[in-house]
Amino acid sequence: MRTALFLLFLLALAAMPGALLPQRSLNPAKITEYRQQHPWLGPLLDRLGFFDVFASPWFAAIYLLLFVSLIGCLLPRNLDYVKASRARPVATPRNLFRLPHHASARIDGSPEDALGQVRARLRGWRVREEPDGAGGYTVSAEKGYLREAGNLVFHLALVGLLVGFAVGKLFGYEGQVIVLTGGNQFCNSGILGYDSFTAGNLVDGTSLNPFCVKVDTFDAQYLPNGQPEHYEASIGYQAGADLAAGASGPWRPYALKVNSPLRVAGDRVYLLGHGYAPTFTVTFPDGTARTQTIQWKPADQTTMLSEGATKFDRPGLPDEASRRRNQIAVTGLLAPTSSGGKVITSVFPAPLHPEVAVDVLRGDLGLDDGRGQSIFEVSQAQLESGALKRVARQNLFEGDQVRLDDGTTVRFDNVTQWVDLQISHDPAEKFVLVFAVLILLGLGTSLTIKRRRFWARIRPADPVSEPGRTVMEIGGLARTDQAGYGEEFARLRAALLGSGAVDMSENTDEPRPDGTRDRGGSA
Repeated sequence: MRTALFLLFLLALAAMPGALLPQRSLNPAKITEYRQQHPWLGPLLDRLGFFDVFASPWFAAIYLLLFVSLIGCLLPRNLDYVKASRARPVATPRNLFRLPHHASARIDGSPEDALGQVRARLRGWRVREEPDGAGGYTVSAEKGYLREAGNLVFHLALVGLLVGFAVGKLFGYEGQVIVLTGGNQFCNSGILGYDSFTAGNLVDGTSLNPFCVKVDTFDAQYLPNGQPEHYEASIGYQAGADLAAGASGPWRPYALKVNSPLRVAGDRVYLLGHGYAPTFTVTFPDGTARTQTIQWKPADQTTMLSEGATKFDRPGLPDEASRRRNQIAVTGLLAPTSSGGKVITSVFPAPLHPEVAVDVLRGDLGLDDGRGQSIFEVSQAQLESGALKRVARQNLFEGDQVRLDDGTTVRFDNVTQWVDLQISHDPAEKFVLVFAVLILLGLGTSLTIKRRRFWARIRPADPVSEPGRTVMEIGGLARTDQAGYGEEFARLRAALLGSGAVDMSENTDEPRPDGTRDRGGSA
């Protein structure tokens, strides 16, 4: 147990860097910024795994050692509890007056009558009765065995919870994807359909649970100050036989809300957020046109002012070099409710009066150099080298257009909303829930139930001076430090001994029935 407590403290200490330092799984950009600000300390912390605390070998080692230590503690404790639960209550002590709670009285009736009263009052207790060989009886009773059971359930459930988390990390996965409204779809057929995907250690992404989601509409309600009040996406989904039926399969409707995920095919689909995607149409001098609707990312979550880049390839060019020289990108800001003026901003998150402030760039976007490129921005290296140049800058409302020097026109058509979905798969989630409930039940049981013992010694009084009477001595002991047993013992004393009881719960100089006196102190 001492080792387990030390490892638990060590685990909490090891988790502190995960809360104080940026973590690669959450924000890689923050790690780059931290390394730049701390050129000596940053790389050292990175090599030691402090930016991936919960995936580091040393954290896993502490975790596994704690797991082994808990099992090592629980096995003997379970065996001891099984033995204790089958054992009889301990025999009545010779001197009950050394117990924290004790009293005695002479009562009317025979020892058998007194024994019957004790039996009646100790229903629900585990009782042991024995004759004392002199016409009397001793009674031992114990209650509160479930306290230790609750303690064991708590620790066993904690082990189960750790196992559940481990199974979830091994066989679970989680991914995010942006889907445009208006009937656009996402199918969970492989990792290539995701914008970002985090797989468990034993998941290769080839055997995902198949289902499809179609996003029809998205409704966002805001308070007058722009604070979001309600998000809801109207979606349809297909799984199982509906998906196997192909194009003829029905779409089952569902109202996807922030705190109401869709559970389908063993996965959960969450609504994380939303944003806007402007639609631009580029018409080239030869009359060919290209229309694209690409999501832009919110730069201000309060007003949903968004930024992004929509990129076009010019069709019909004779060679690859000409195609690269004539690529077009529309970059800038989108204000769902524009403030108007030359420098625009958004004054409300809903699309009440959309306007874009765009820069139109022409040249080589660097899309074919083999390196990844964000869909939300153009390559700064291409701009700095002069391979990509700005050819126009203008503010556009819906339906407005800008004409370039070669006759190409760029028109801002409208704004479409998109939703950010998260798909999570955790095969152990139900087990984690069960173990979490068991932890609460076990902890509540161990904190509320008191382990206590009660003894009674019954013997006949002097048949000459007190015929037909019985001497009863009782004592009690709480096996925990919790308060409350004194009140229970007082009720038992009043019921068994009545008002004639001599309360010896405090050290006094009153004579005991055996003629001895208590001169102070405690056993």
